[in-house]
Amino acid sequence: MSTEFTWPIKVYYEDTDAGGVVYYANYLKFFERARSEWLNAMGLDQAELLEQDIAFAVKKAEVDYVHPARLNDDIEVISKITEMRGASLTFEQVLFKSEKQQQILCQATIKVVCLKLASFTPCRMPAAVKEELQRVS
Repeated sequence: MSTEFTWPIKVYYEDTDAGGVVYYANYLKFFERARSEWLNAMGLDQAELLEQDIAFAVKKAEVDYVHPARLNDDIEVISKITEMRGASLTFEQVLFKSEKQQQILCQATIKVVCLKLASFTPCRMPAAVKEELQRVS
């Protein structure tokens, strides 16, 4: 498994505003999908974590919108873990147009925290999850 994960996305009409430009909040959805797909690729099933009373939630998001993505664009999100602590992860995520990967469209630093689902209180990541994440970071 690579220390970076790339997830391709096609921009659909539903992702855009009336001008055919991706609505700003949808970039956060693209970043979320990429993180979720990375977990899936590692064999970490979020549904199984929920059954164990474990969830990950975004604590902080810093987003820089550089250039607009547009209707029918093929884009990709590249994600990497830049910091791992006992109960949190920080991701750097960059969204590019697929054919170039030279023009950054949007970039973000996203901090997620591991929570006990029943109480929404921070908790340490399960050992198996942390081991797998350490392997790819």
